Amino acid sequence: MPLSSSLSVALKEWAVLDSAIEAGQQILLLRKGGICESIGGFQLEYPEFLIFPTYLHQNAAMLKSPWSGRVAKADAEPNTVRITTAAAVTDIVRVRDRKQIDAIDDQHIWLAPLIDMRFNYRPDNPLYLILIRASRLVDPVTITNTPAYAGCKSWVPLEKAISCEGAVPVIDEFRYAAQRRAILQRIGSLSE
Repeated sequence: MPLSSSLSVALKEWAVLDSAIEAGQQILLLRKGGICESIGGFQLEYPEFLIFPTYLHQNAAMLKSPWSGRVAKADAEPNTVRITTAAAVTDIVRVRDRKQIDAIDDQHIWLAPLIDMRFNYRPDNPLYLILIRASRLVDPVTITNTPAYAGCKSWVPLEKAISCEGAVPVIDEFRYAAQRRAILQRIGSLSE
């Protein structure tokens, strides 16, 4: 499934997670907000998006090695942000219990404390596992990190659309399909 030719919205994620996604080491996200129920399943507010790397709240103690060693300490967000990755959502699964995430421990860079934090944050809101097909931008873009992008929000409408023309999937279609299938099988969400 090809990406749109350009995108003008980004999802804020830790910079280290963006690196793991771009390296093909992770194809999933965990989210509590921005998802609505629709006929036939769940939908994300934006099914395609750029990844907006954030630095301030990254926590090396919540990441597996070697990713924990790649967290740069930051007292503030940088003045500029380099956008290198775009993603398309392929699946959204409501996570019913912790065992589902434990079953895919080899598929993500997070340690147990981060998983616990995601489950415990706003416990009345459901947790969703989002599978993404990530692509590396041919021409990464550095943007000014304006006050409009600041704060604790998931989605960032960008001032200018960023081209996704020629973006290259970070892993090939066969490997993505195999990882996707393995994750969905292990969490009990694959209908045959």
